[in-house]
Amino acid sequence: MLDDLLGLGIDVQDVNAIQMALRTILIYAATLAIVRVGSKRFLSQATAFDAIVAIMLGSIMSRAINGSAPFLPTVAAGVLLVGLHWLIAAIAYSSDWFGTLVKGNPVLLIKDGNVREKGLRQTSVSAKDLEEALRIESHVTEPERVQLAYLERNGGISVIPRRPELRVLDVSVQDGVQTVRIELS
Repeated sequence: MLDDLLGLGIDVQDVNAIQMALRTILIYAATLAIVRVGSKRFLSQATAFDAIVAIMLGSIMSRAINGSAPFLPTVAAGVLLVGLHWLIAAIAYSSDWFGTLVKGNPVLLIKDGNVREKGLRQTSVSAKDLEEALRIESHVTEPERVQLAYLERNGGISVIPRRPELRVLDVSVQDGVQTVRIELS
């Protein structure tokens, strides 16, 4: 009965709109369940490691909808892919060297106000990209006002602004009788 309802085992050109819609609903629900059980990382800012799995999962699961691969083995392949992703993520969590191998390392772009040209070249981050990240992440426009900036493993740029220097201003109120100290940042 399920075969008839979903049009399984028939040529893809013979699948009608209702069968295709039911396949879509079923694959959507199955994929949602797989992702919810397997990994919440798909829902956050992902590294290339996560993005690749998300793209592959979409590609695999679409085959069950369009009939270019058998339905149940395709769903099983999706489960296997997410399970493998979960296993690799667990190993990467407990092993720094493996995590670095799978996800990469952050790359230093600015240190103590100095732009690291080597880091920009290595990551193909242009000066304009860096300026944009500075504005968005720390609301500064000059690299000189940045202590550290990294291109992170997830592709985002993190920025730690320099702490402003504290200036102290002593103001004499009445010929040396009373002094007010003002700290400006």
